Amino acid sequence: MFGGTEPVMAHLPALILHILGGTIGILAGWVAVLAAKGERVHILFGKIFVAGMGMMALAAIYLASQLVSVKAQEQTNFTAGLLVLYLLSTSWMAVRRAPATTGLFEKIALVLVIGLAITDFTWGLRALEHGSYDGYRPVLYFVFAGVSALFAGLDLRVILKGGLEGRARIGRHLSRMCTAWFVASASFFLGQQKVMPLWMHGSKVLLALGLAPLAFLLFWMIRVRIGNRFKRTAPAVAIS
Repeated sequence: MFGGTEPVMAHLPALILHILGGTIGILAGWVAVLAAKGERVHILFGKIFVAGMGMMALAAIYLASQLVSVKAQEQTNFTAGLLVLYLLSTSWMAVRRAPATTGLFEKIALVLVIGLAITDFTWGLRALEHGSYDGYRPVLYFVFAGVSALFAGLDLRVILKGGLEGRARIGRHLSRMCTAWFVASASFFLGQQKVMPLWMHGSKVLLALGLAPLAFLLFWMIRVRIGNRFKRTAPAVAIS
């Protein structure tokens, strides 16, 4: 999310944490998504993934708050960091909470993601009016607003139903983890090619690595819907 400009380098410790957390999260995501779901390796690297991605998002939020007055594109970094934290926390709670239950956490998460959707949509309208806003074209804001609105709708459905169980519960967990993983992968492999060797710029390998989480998201959402493995209700996972 961040380049090596002078304002950013003034906050070098936070930048290091951001890069380190993103690296840990991306690598752990590969292990977690390939490991057998619910087994020890999957749970272990799932925890590492959440820790790394959380570190990345918190550092991004801090850096954006410090740089917003001196550097473009930091408003979007702030909301993207919050979106990643939202995705991680709601995915975590999907398997930690007992099946068919909800609580105050889900309501707070709903309010947060609605706020993100409204904010990004408003910025998108500003970008549409002026051609860009804070260094980004309108489409980026509308994509983020649409993603946030989609998850808000799913959250509202969960709250009204009183929780999820079985396939729906596992699907909620996997979809949010993979989306957070995609944000990190796309931000690095597609958004930070300027820090890579020139011969790698525009590489199809980088494109594949950046988009791979979406492919895994599609695969696992189909996998969850078919077969009997995820059909029955499973107990809450002891990950705390």
